[in-house]
Amino acid sequence: MRIPPALNVHRHDTDNRTLVTLTGEIDLNSAPLVRTSLERCLHDGIRAIDVDVTAVTFCDCSGLNAFLYALLHTAAAGGSLRLVHPSPALERLVTLTGSGSLFLTLPDALAGSRPPSQLPPLYEAAHRPTPPAWPARLGGVL
Repeated sequence: MRIPPALNVHRHDTDNRTLVTLTGEIDLNSAPLVRTSLERCLHDGIRAIDVDVTAVTFCDCSGLNAFLYALLHTAAAGGSLRLVHPSPALERLVTLTGSGSLFLTLPDALAGSRPPSQLPPLYEAAHRPTPPAWPARLGGVL
């Protein structure tokens, strides 16, 4: 017996842009719903997708994989996908996996709010300078 996902999806379209609001938990059981919902946007001709994850209470690697899958397909179709207002836990997951530069966190574009005066945390973490890589010496290990 399959347990229904503890996730609600709401979509609000404006021209060729949409805001998908997710509420609840994204895990192995509900990640297919995320993937299907975002694929449906592309199928319907939407090329700019903002995903409001403010009310996502849990997201594991299955959820991140669904977002990355949608991002790849959206980019291949000439579109963009952004995660809007991630929780600190989701920000950490995205940052730890090195995928922070792929998702930009900006205010809800449909509400007409202005961009923040500083760069969003996900963007800053993804573009933080990394120390130079030192080449290993022959026969040795660093």
